[in-house]
Amino acid sequence: MNTSLEKFEGVIPAFYACYDEDGNISPQRIKDLTNYYIKKKVKGLYVNGSSGECIYLNVQERKLVLENVMEVARGKLTVICHVACNSTRESMELAAHAQSLGVDAIAAIPPIYFKLPVWGIVDYWNDISKAANDTPFVIYNIPQLAGVALTPEIYKEMMKNPNVIGIKNSSMTVYDIQIFSEMGGDGRIVFNGPDEQFLAGRLMGAGAGIGGTYGAMVELYLKLNELIKENRLEDAKALQFDINRCIAKLLGFHANMYAVIKEVLRINEGIDVGSVRSPLTALKGEEKEKVKEVAEFIQNTINKYL
Repeated sequence: MNTSLEKFEGVIPAFYACYDEDGNISPQRIKDLTNYYIKKKVKGLYVNGSSGECIYLNVQERKLVLENVMEVARGKLTVICHVACNSTRESMELAAHAQSLGVDAIAAIPPIYFKLPVWGIVDYWNDISKAANDTPFVIYNIPQLAGVALTPEIYKEMMKNPNVIGIKNSSMTVYDIQIFSEMGGDGRIVFNGPDEQFLAGRLMGAGAGIGGTYGAMVELYLKLNELIKENRLEDAKALQFDINRCIAKLLGFHANMYAVIKEVLRINEGIDVGSVRSPLTALKGEEKEKVKEVAEFIQNTINKYL
C-alpha cells in the first residue's frame, strides 16, 4: 500500500470515552471533544483505544463513537480507529465499518486472555486487515495490558501484509522503538505510546506520538513536538520533565486516571465528557476537591510555556 506517512506525523491524542449523566455514550459530547481537538490544532485522533475504554464498550457503542468523531473530524484531522475485540468476527465488523467511514487507518492489539501462538496472532491481525483491505493497518503493541509482546519475528511476518504501515508502541522500553523503526525503514512509522517518554521515543525513531494524557495538556505536547523538530533538546528535556510531573499528579488518586483527566478537562477547558465506566473507578468524595489542585498545577505548567 502506497501511503504517505506525513499525515500521521505529530501529536495524536487518544480520544476519551464520552458519556452522558446516565453513563451512556453521548454523541453531542463526542462532537464537542472532537471540536476541542480541532481548535487545539493537533495532528489527529486515536479513537476507541485504551483511553476510549474500548474494552468496556460494545460493538454498537464503538461504531457510534467513531461515527460522531468522523462527522466532525473528516477532512480536518487524521483519524486512526482501534478496532480490536477478542472475537475476530467482531473485530472485522468494526474494521469494515471504520473503512466505510473513511478513517485514515485502523489499529488493533493482539487478542487477550488466551495465549495464542505466533501464527494465531498473525492470522488474527491479517483477518482484521482483510476486512478493511483499502485502509492502512497499525499494530498496537501494549504488552503490559495485552499480555502479549510484539516481537521482531511477528513484525517481520506482519510486514508481508502491504497494509501494515507501522506500530503504536506502548511497551516501556524505548529500545523496542529502535528495533521496530529500523525494521520498518522509511516506508513505515512507529508511534510512541508511553507519554512519559515522548522525547526519548522520538529520539529513538518514533515519527509521532499517541497518548492518553495529551488531552489534559495538549499545549505541552505540541510545544514538545515543536522543540524536537527544532533540535532544541535541552529545552525539550526540561519540558518532558514538567510533563512527567503533571502525569504523576494525574496518577495520584484512587480513581482511575481517565476519571481524573476528564475532570481536569471540565475544570480547565469547560469540556464535559462525563466520568468513566465501571469497573473503572470514578472520582469520589474528597478526591473531587483534590483534582482542582491538579488542574491548577497543569494550567500553571501550560502557562509557563505559552
